[in-house]
Amino acid sequence: VQLVESGGGSVQSGGSLRLSCAASGFTFSTYCVGWFRQVPGKQREFVSSIRPDGATTYGDSVRGRFTISRDNAKNTLYLQMNSLKPEDTTTYYCTARSRSCSVWHDTWDYWGQGTQVTVSS
Repeated sequence: VQLVESGGGSVQSGGSLRLSCAASGFTFSTYCVGWFRQVPGKQREFVSSIRPDGATTYGDSVRGRFTISRDNAKNTLYLQMNSLKPEDTTTYYCTARSRSCSVWHDTWDYWGQGTQVTVSS
């Protein structure tokens, strides 16, 4: 199983970035997939998830600014991040779960290596 994130980088406050996560080694279309983020020294924070049927959930801190989507034909997960703030600066992780989606980081099956997002003021 592999989850490979891309699209991170540096942007000014108010800017946008689009993260991608290429999945392989499992039946992507049947899994809940999502994004977490983690500041060093803190627990991973739920960002967003999307069910196989396309239903989405967002964390309070990103709702209205971030949009999650998936392309099952390409086995790829996306996170469109708009109106970025300095407090969004951290490492973002792609994750997958064979059961129903969850906001708890320790219940997910697979994780990517992470991609860094830096938002300057």
